[in-house]
Amino acid sequence: MSYSPLLVRLIDGLRCMPGVGQKSAQRIAFHLLERDRDGASGLSAALADAVDGIGHCSRCRMFTESELCSICSASGRDTAQLCVVESPADVMAIEDATGFRGQYFVLMGHLSPLDGIGPEELGLSKLEEWLGNGEVKELIIATNPTVEGDATAHYLADLALRNSVTASRIAHGVPLGGELEYVDGGTLSHAFYGRRAVD
Repeated sequence: MSYSPLLVRLIDGLRCMPGVGQKSAQRIAFHLLERDRDGASGLSAALADAVDGIGHCSRCRMFTESELCSICSASGRDTAQLCVVESPADVMAIEDATGFRGQYFVLMGHLSPLDGIGPEELGLSKLEEWLGNGEVKELIIATNPTVEGDATAHYLADLALRNSVTASRIAHGVPLGGELEYVDGGTLSHAFYGRRAVD
């Protein structure tokens, strides 16, 4: 059966979201049109407003509607600690799960030469300028434990060293509540060799 051009366009538009394939996009489109047209209109308006009104913080590159995001403009944050993450979602995860009160820098990705993503695409010249002003004492590297994340972490550590800033990386390894026999070998190896002294 062939769908109307507008319905095909809606389904194709929904497929741009991560994890949404043809069947999921079709299901969402049918739900919105059959049962929630008000929700669809609200979603459409919110999406259009967000695309037009949300940009990047001029300091840390987080999503914001202003020149500076709420974290960069907040008083009382520890300016001596700077945590580097790959995405805005990582900032939210750290803010929700930890008591971290420092600053952030959002890469919006990781180094990936095969995909044409180098230091300039990640804003690393801006980060180096920030590190060079002498205010940051510790660079906390919170990149993902992937090949690209590891390569990015090494590059960031070198950047910190060049600017006389201490670099640390968040720990990776056995999840809380995990049992060793069920943990994959790579994770267990990383946790084993990243061990630290017991206090």
